[in-house]
Amino acid sequence: MKQVAMARCVMVLGTTSGAGKSWLATALCRWYARQGFKVAPFKAQNMSNNARVVAPTLVASRTALPPEGAVSWLGAARRQEVVAPTLAASRTALPPEGAVSWLGAARRQDAGGEIGSAQYFQALAARAEPDVRMNPLLLKPERDTRSQVVLLGRVDAELTRMPWHERGARVWPVVTQALDELRADNDVVVIEGAGSPAEINLKHSDIVNMRIARHADARCLLVTDIDRGGAFAHLYGTWALLDEAERALVRGFVLNKFRGDASLLEPGPRMLEELTGIPCVATLPMWRQHGLPDEDGVFDERSPHAGAVHKMVAIVAYPRISNLDEFQALKNVAGVRLVWARSPADIAQADWVILPGSKHTSGDLAWLRSQGLDRAIAQHAQRGGAVLGICGGLQMLGEALIDTEGIDGNGPGLGLLPLVTVFEPEKFVKKTQARFGDIIGPWAALSGAEVSGYEIHNGRTSQHAGMGAGRLVMPGGLAWQNDQGNVLGVYLHGLFEDPAVLHALFGARVPTLESVFDGLADFIDAHFVAGVIPDLIREP
Repeated sequence: MKQVAMARCVMVLGTTSGAGKSWLATALCRWYARQGFKVAPFKAQNMSNNARVVAPTLVASRTALPPEGAVSWLGAARRQEVVAPTLAASRTALPPEGAVSWLGAARRQDAGGEIGSAQYFQALAARAEPDVRMNPLLLKPERDTRSQVVLLGRVDAELTRMPWHERGARVWPVVTQALDELRADNDVVVIEGAGSPAEINLKHSDIVNMRIARHADARCLLVTDIDRGGAFAHLYGTWALLDEAERALVRGFVLNKFRGDASLLEPGPRMLEELTGIPCVATLPMWRQHGLPDEDGVFDERSPHAGAVHKMVAIVAYPRISNLDEFQALKNVAGVRLVWARSPADIAQADWVILPGSKHTSGDLAWLRSQGLDRAIAQHAQRGGAVLGICGGLQMLGEALIDTEGIDGNGPGLGLLPLVTVFEPEKFVKKTQARFGDIIGPWAALSGAEVSGYEIHNGRTSQHAGMGAGRLVMPGGLAWQNDQGNVLGVYLHGLFEDPAVLHALFGARVPTLESVFDGLADFIDAHFVAGVIPDLIREP
């Protein structure tokens, strides 16, 4: 296909949350990338506790430009092999005014930033380097009425305290700058909306749906989940609540998750087009096994499991679970069945019990106890059953949570590892590569494995002074094991996305992300009306 002169924006809107926006946007990213275009994803605002760590991108809206002379001063300091900017006058000139504070801010950015997992996977599908501009605003729910606000990859305390409807005016310039920079750097930008564009109670503060579509002059697809029922009403009602200028941006309706004979839909699509002037451009069959993590990381336990089950893995599903999408690769392993654990009965037959990440560790630990899961997990461990805690799950496995800063909360741990976690204001956000040491017990196959992942957590965890040492099995306090070897806690997210780990634990090949992305592109290529996808980025 011919290269476009300027970036075109294709936007995926949904009639509801869960309609299929994220995976369709991912499929479009790979489809356009396979045509030779330079592609980037974008979602102005995402609400999710599933986040990934990406390399920092220092744009003007993130870090102020360096003071005059700061760069040359820093160069001189580095030539003298000075690590920190606390330089004696006898060694190099004093830094220009403001240089130290500027450098400190820049170095804090160097730790990495957070974006929603959906945009991370969309970037990989687009064959692009994930970038904080692809999801400039991330809301991470901590309570039912409170979310931590992450702006351009970093926690923003002021925005976190600000009422919901007041944030829009503050962040809109940052959001549009991020989008405009991506448009300048790429041929195609695939934009994902959030929830529904017809949420009229939120329209005055909208920064993620039609306001973005109008800013980018995006060609929009409106997708609905037909499996829920009422799909035509959802599509028509959403269209009817849009302004005339907004309706003009919608180029097609997409019926997603259809089961049955597509001919039975008639005359519905034709009647809908007569009412709105917008065609149904695709009817996508139900496809649960596409291999991409769901937007919220929740897997569907109704999905049929192919073949015999050799290992049952119970994931404790507390209210503030986070980063569950990292288990999708484990779900794709033949012979492994994943189940949610919300009661003791759910782990009675499990081979492994996993305590995943948490956005509110002390609160989720209290919930776990209220359900009787603490006793069930302890009994499972006493029988020699394998237990794995990841990030917040690691913290729960220790003896105590200590919070003197009001970050998360105090509380006793499960006592399965001799560790104490002390919460600190600074959040650890970084990519990490490390190697497991000597591991015993059911996790022994991981001994010596070099793994890549990411850290997103508050708090430092260390040995309890009055308890046994346990086994530190990864440098830097990243992983601990009990003396028996069946309980393992790690701070590293992304363990099961590492092919070496999956091979060590299961000795089996699993679908790669590349094969998943190509499968998504093939799927929409087969089910969209011919010519629709390329037409979305053609000149009018």
